[in-house]
Amino acid sequence: METPTEAVAPTDEARAADVRVPVQAVRALVSVARVLERASDELSLAQYRVLAAVAAGDERASRIATRLALGKPAISATVESLCQRGLLSRGTVDDDQRAAALRLTDQGRAALDLAEGAMIDRLDRIAARAPDPAAMAQALAALDEAVNGYLADHHAAYLNRSGAKDRR
Repeated sequence: METPTEAVAPTDEARAADVRVPVQAVRALVSVARVLERASDELSLAQYRVLAAVAAGDERASRIATRLALGKPAISATVESLCQRGLLSRGTVDDDQRAAALRLTDQGRAALDLAEGAMIDRLDRIAARAPDPAAMAQALAALDEAVNGYLADHHAAYLNRSGAKDRR
């Protein structure tokens, strides 16, 4: 007599292996990025991302680079450009005299709000063409959570690799 086998729940890795993102989805995301970048006459997408990170509470360029998965030279150049335009200001960090605290200026807040408004308008117009605009909005929110989780895992793995090198 055969013994019944218990069903084993698939792991996250097994589920991920079953799902393949079609090329069409990749192309759609690239197209959306292009549409969003063109929504603002004042900010590039990179500048928008830095301003949004500062508005969300990140005040150090190194933390922004980590959060956005960008190199420090790219962040430094973007921060410098935004400071020269008066959209960001540099201050001091209480516990670290070497670090600079980044803050949005009033002009930076206005530029961020204007860019976000234009981007939301573009996404609303795109969503209106979708079969189910509400489902598209929910999918984008889920995508945001997935991307943030991916970046957090990527950063943790980087820190683990860096820590292993430091112990050698």
